[in-house]
Amino acid sequence: MSSPSTPCTRVCVLDPVSGLCEGCGRTRDEIAAWGLLPEPERRRIMALLPARRAAAGVDPAAARPAAASRR
Repeated sequence: MSSPSTPCTRVCVLDPVSGLCEGCGRTRDEIAAWGLLPEPERRRIMALLPARRAAAGVDPAAARPAAASRR
């Protein structure tokens, strides 16, 4: 059995304005439920994330720690 698909970038910081994770763009509720969601639902949410982050002005590249961006 394979592990669930995930957009997690290990930058788990919720933006105080949008409520979205600055690393992946998911909501707190989506993050909490992620392991219980069926794969098709995870993929559906993941397809929405780029537009969601853009609309909220959440830039995952800006949220990465400096050390990670130098690799």
